[in-house]
Order: sequence, then structure tokens, then C-alpha cells
Amino acid sequence: MHTLQSIEASASMLPDLAAIRAAQTRIAPHVHRTPVMSCRSLDDATGARLFFKCENFQKVGAFKARGATNAVFSLTDEEARHGVVTHSSGNHGAALAYAAARRGLPAWVVMPENASPAKIDNVRRYGATIRLCAPTVAAREVACAEVRAATGATLVHPFDDARVIAGQATAALELLEDVSDLDVVIAPVGGGGLLSGTAIVARSMHPPIEVHGAEPANADDAARSLASGKVEPIAPTVTLADGLRTTLSPRTLHALRKHVVSIGLASEAGIVDAMRQTWQRMKIVIEPSSAVPLACLLERTLAFPGRRVGIIISGGNVDLDRLPWWS
Repeated sequence: MHTLQSIEASASMLPDLAAIRAAQTRIAPHVHRTPVMSCRSLDDATGARLFFKCENFQKVGAFKARGATNAVFSLTDEEARHGVVTHSSGNHGAALAYAAARRGLPAWVVMPENASPAKIDNVRRYGATIRLCAPTVAAREVACAEVRAATGATLVHPFDDARVIAGQATAALELLEDVSDLDVVIAPVGGGGLLSGTAIVARSMHPPIEVHGAEPANADDAARSLASGKVEPIAPTVTLADGLRTTLSPRTLHALRKHVVSIGLASEAGIVDAMRQTWQRMKIVIEPSSAVPLACLLERTLAFPGRRVGIIISGGNVDLDRLPWWS
């Protein structure tokens, strides 16, 4: 059980704006500065003026390249000499493999056995050694510890790491540099690394801005955690948004409690609809996790009529043989 005291103690383990700007400089040679796009028909559908930060165009197809690259290139030579290891449903694993290869390090990635085949292939393509495990947080952590013990590799956690959070925050930093007068920023939330980083940078650069999260109603642990003030476990769940099937940490919950106004919830049908509308109207490929913020706006679990809203599109790694509207 994570107590209120342990959550508050996590405050000192979060990056500040200076660390986020340093991360931006560190990762610049290795990642893309992704575009910000808009869509008038989606503005009309939601009643807001939307600005999409398109991390589906990022290296490895997801924002995770930012955090993994910052973490890997922040390691000392001693920390890096045996390589790196993590557990991931896909995007962070591919990102860590990519960053490790850029630094010439081996990488090991523990993945749940029900991970998307497209994401398993993506991780393998970037050169990581994959170990499959049961699809639970506990099984991931046990398998990851076993790999660390066998290899001596350094753990780069998917979200519970200040260097990872600082790297993820650079997506919002770029968004606010490109669109300076936003009223609201929304990011999807699983473990909370992206939303934490987004919240820290947004509130540091523009204190009046509102920061909101978005998650599947079928995996609503972040909303429950924000309401209760303690880390709530994710229930056994089925959601298309596979990148959001994880729980917060005390570190990320502290950032959310300090900076995040609310977390909207999206139905599974709403996620499919938002994903499909983005493909049809914006002509870009996004994955289900990326569609959750727009789904919340379309279903009005988040509503900002007449306001300027930035949305982090987190990634675009989709199994094209298993598109959800074909089911």
C-alpha cells in the first residue's frame, strides 16, 4: 500500500522545468520534433479548438522515444556497461531498444504474452532481447528482476523514473513553444509518466493552464487514485488501449495530485470511434491509447467549449491486420 506520506515524499524525485529543458537538449540529436496538427471537423464535433501534438510521427512511433533516450543518455558509463532492461507492453520497450542501440548497448525487454504482435515485432526490430511473461504487473516486475540478476543490466522503468518523465515532458514543452496560448492540455494516462511530465512543464511555463488526463473507463485506476489520494491497483481489465493497462506510482500520483484538474474516462466504443474519426478526418494513423483524449471530448467526459485545447497523441503503433472496427 502506498501511503499519503510515501506519495508526498516522491515530490523531490520529480524533474523541474530546468531538468526538462536539459532533456530537450540531450535528446535533440536522437528524436524528431513532431508536428502540431489541427482539424476543423473535430473542432466542430467537440466544440473546442484542438491542437494535436503528433507523437505518432516520433521515432519508434511513440512519445516513449523521448523518455527512454533521455534516460539512456543520462546513464554513467558504469551504469551503462551491462546494458539496460525494462518491462513494457510495447512502445517503451521499442523506445529503450532504439535508445540503447544509439548508445551501443544491449537491451532486454519483458513483455506480457498478450502484447500486440505488432508491438512485439517493433521491439524485436530495434534489437532487444524479448522475454514474455504473464499479463500482470507483478509478473512483469518479477521477470524484469530475474533478467537484471542474470545480466547486470540497469533498469529503465517505463514511467517511475525522473529521467524518463523529463524526457516525456519534452513533447508538451514543444507543444507549448509552438502554440503558446493554450487554455487546456490533455494527455492519456497509464503509469502517469507522460501526464506527469506534461503537467509539470505546462504549469511551470503557463500557470493558468488546466491539465487533464484521459484513460479508458475499463482501466480507471488513475481516476480512482486521484480521487482517493493513494495509488489504486488496476483491476483485471480488457481495453483496446493496451498502452494504458498499468498503475500509477507514488511519484506520478504526486505530480497528478499537484497539477492535474481531472481525468476523463472513455468507453471502449468511444475509443474506437475517436480512433476511426482521427484516421478518416486527419488522415493519420494513431493507436487506441492515443485516441482516448479525443474519445473523452467526443463523449463529453471532458468538455471545454470555445477553449483552445492541446492534445498529446501518444503513438501510432497499430496491428493493421486487427483494426478494431473490423471486429
